[in-house]
Amino acid sequence: MKKVLLFSILSLGLSPLFIATGQARRISPPSSTGKINQRTSEATPTPTPLAVTSAQLDDNSATADDGGVVKVETQLVTFPVRVMDRKNRFIGGLGKSDFKVYEDGVEQDLAYFTNEEQPFTVALVLDMSYSTKFKIAEIQAAAISFIDQLRDQDRVMVVSFDEDVHLLCEPTNDRQRIYRAIKSTRVTTGTSLYEAIDMVINDRLRWLKGRKAVILFTDGVDTTSTRSNDLKNLNDAMELDALIYPIRYDTFADVQAMKDKPVVSNPSSTIPLPTSNPSKLPFPFPMPSVGTPSGRGTSAEDYKRAEEYLDQLALRTGGRLFVANTIGNLNDSYAKIAADLREFYSLGYYPKDEGPAGKVRLIKVKVDQPGLVVKARDKYVVGKKSSKRNNS
Repeated sequence: MKKVLLFSILSLGLSPLFIATGQARRISPPSSTGKINQRTSEATPTPTPLAVTSAQLDDNSATADDGGVVKVETQLVTFPVRVMDRKNRFIGGLGKSDFKVYEDGVEQDLAYFTNEEQPFTVALVLDMSYSTKFKIAEIQAAAISFIDQLRDQDRVMVVSFDEDVHLLCEPTNDRQRIYRAIKSTRVTTGTSLYEAIDMVINDRLRWLKGRKAVILFTDGVDTTSTRSNDLKNLNDAMELDALIYPIRYDTFADVQAMKDKPVVSNPSSTIPLPTSNPSKLPFPFPMPSVGTPSGRGTSAEDYKRAEEYLDQLALRTGGRLFVANTIGNLNDSYAKIAADLREFYSLGYYPKDEGPAGKVRLIKVKVDQPGLVVKARDKYVVGKKSSKRNNS
């Protein structure tokens, strides 16, 4: 009950804000979190951990966000910006000199700027739990279609999850390697959603420079995570310089229909086989996994919590939540996300007057061209300072 109450407080009280910590810190190297199964078929390089300091921070390592709460490393305040015309069409081709940023009415000096041409590293995270309402071929085809809409220089990492988390492909722009990773996904039992997001955020994306986005395909319900939870995911997302785009599908009715009926996931098929004694199934290969879609993750409250969780992931990181219950609107969601990733500028500045911790600072962004509309966050909260560490 306390957990649910805390989630509600976070949802209601923090979403309009983001936090600047004013702190440089050394980041520990990546470590495996949760039940991770790295099923890459080809050798791929491991991301190099970064020691982030004010002096080392460059254009590719700044934090970007368009909504919600974000903790920003060092005093640099950064955020993404969309510029639209009166018909809500994105305006590209602007430069650093076209923007002016004000904090509490005082103009700031822009220290960081990237335009819409900068590439993204995209983490494609696919829910392969038994509850997925789409057929495996539909999921794979839609994901491949999404990859084809990205730019050639965009890199993609592929992760799937069921009871375990499977790293199928490290970030690469080799399309054939990405296709093979997507086609290797399999539907099985369990849903370790929270551990998958924890791994993507903390063991992979946190160590990468440049623009980043997470595309998360799931119903939002977790049934098997033990090493992470929804609140930890949301707090970690606040600190990550990445947009998160959840694509949610509703499996509540399907799960209720299957509730308390044991099922077997057949490795050679996506069709579950009901049985009361799985050991008597005539499979000429090792015993398939058995699961019962009941208990954790099946109640109406669980699904409401899942919807709020996905909504907050999007809100706090500047992404958007999409709902896809047919293959048609799944493809449409992917297409809109691919278009979205081409419509961001990123701005950053070091505040002239940092102010005390907890102080709410108001931000206003202006574009030096008539008839344009700027969409950006309007405030942040100054975070607590701590002693700087010697990173030498």
